[in-house]
Parts: sequence; structure tokens; C-alpha cells
Amino acid sequence: MKIIITGATGMAGSEVLRQAINDNGITEMTAIVRKPLTTEHPKLTTIIHKDFMDYSGLQEVFKNNDACLWCLGISQNAVDENQYITITYDYTLAAANAMLQANPFISFLFLSGDGASSDEKSRFLFGRIKGKTENALTRLPFRKLYIARPAGILPANSSASFPFALRLQYLFVRIMRYITPAYVITSVNLAKTLLYIIKNGPDKTIFSFREINDIAKGIN
Repeated sequence: MKIIITGATGMAGSEVLRQAINDNGITEMTAIVRKPLTTEHPKLTTIIHKDFMDYSGLQEVFKNNDACLWCLGISQNAVDENQYITITYDYTLAAANAMLQANPFISFLFLSGDGASSDEKSRFLFGRIKGKTENALTRLPFRKLYIARPAGILPANSSASFPFALRLQYLFVRIMRYITPAYVITSVNLAKTLLYIIKNGPDKTIFSFREINDIAKGIN
């Protein structure tokens, strides 16, 4: 299977990249990123792309891949509201439409999160905009669309180099792991689960954090 990965410099996307390299079911991967990756591998092609609202020039890339794992995202605490909407909603929909136009058979997996509000009425910006993005994606004619809603994600690698707000967030997740372990998944297990979903094409669209954790237990 040939896949596209976005957000490959982030915590979740970078782990998807690492696990895809070790996955014999993934024959080729293309990372669409703003800046070069430190990872190199014969299966990996890296495309430096600056404008995530404009995908002209990438039509052949979209045609030649079977699926996209959209892991690009940002914490609502790291940017202002307009930036969060642009990154979460506008970038995703621009890419999804461009991919479908180039390749109607491409599958798409959107990394959302627990708390995404399907009625778009959450009191949290995260919940409203993730829900709005999910709804917009479901209206597109993807033959296979998957939406993953993990809860707490525990980084496999040290978070020491992360911004302060993210370090606090991951500290909270570590505490959650002891108090409510069912709500937490490691980035490694999440990445393996996302790849499992995109490869096996289960007959459903939205995966809750409980379902994601159940799949992870079954494949480990």
C-alpha cells in the first residue's frame, strides 16, 4: 500500500511515519511537510510544501497513492482562534478536495480527537472545529473515510523539547494514565492502529478512543 502522511514532524504523525517504515504492508510513503525531515528511508519520499491551501502540482502524487493519513494539527492553546480554524479546518478540506479531484479512489483518515462535537456546539474551540471538520469530510464522496478520536496520547519519546504548553499537556496525560488508563494510548500504539485501519478498511467511519484502544490491544 502507498500512503501519504501529513504532520510528520508532529508527535502523532512522526510516529505514524516510524511505524509505517517498519510495516511490511506499506510499500511506499510520501510525507508532505513544511520543513525537511531527519528521517530517511528507501520507502520514504519527502515533499516540502509551503502552502497548505494550494495543492496544485501535487496531482500526480495524489493519483499514485492509495490513502492519506491526515495527522497535521496543532493545539488550540498554541495559536489564536483564526489560526486554529485555518490549520484544523481549512487545510484539511483544501487537501481532501484536491485529493479527491485527482484520485476518486483515495482513502482518507483524519486524526481528530475525543471531544469532537458532531453538532458543532461544544463550548471548546477544539470540539467545535474538529466536529465541523469531521462533518465536512463526511459530506465529501470518499469511498473510504475514517475519523479517529483518541483521548490522551502519551508520546513515545521525550517531550523535553516540546513547547511549555505541550509539556504541561503531556504531564496531564501521564497523570491520566494512572487515574483513568482507559483514556490514554501511547503514540506507538496509536500509530499502529491508524495504519491497521487504513490497511484493513473496516466498515465504519468514526472510531472512539475505546475502539482505538481495543484495536491496539488486538494487534500487539
